Amino acid sequence: MMSEQLDLERWDGPAGDDGFAGLRADVAAYGHLDPLQTLRGLSESSGLPLGALARYVLARWASGGNEAVLELGVSGVDHLARLVAEAEAEGTDEARLAAYEGMREIITWLRAGDEAE
Repeated sequence: MMSEQLDLERWDGPAGDDGFAGLRADVAAYGHLDPLQTLRGLSESSGLPLGALARYVLARWASGGNEAVLELGVSGVDHLARLVAEAEAEGTDEARLAAYEGMREIITWLRAGDEAE
């Protein structure tokens, strides 16, 4: 099996206003935590290698399919609600189409795990 190096980095960039705004906000918020602290303790307790646990966590989350809906979180749900509210307030087909496009981007992100091999 080929091994890859992965640098765990923080990201504090702007959230933006597209379908990935909620994800960007969460990446920035969770970037303040050290995920390896929990995995190190679990590794020591279980005897499982740290890298194997990290791979498990990433694979389980990334391939979660419908479970990814739960990961959308409050900020993602708020973003969806804003898309709809703004389109309805404007009341035009163009605004509704723009809201549809924003929701399509979010759904594409949520389904990304379904396409993995």
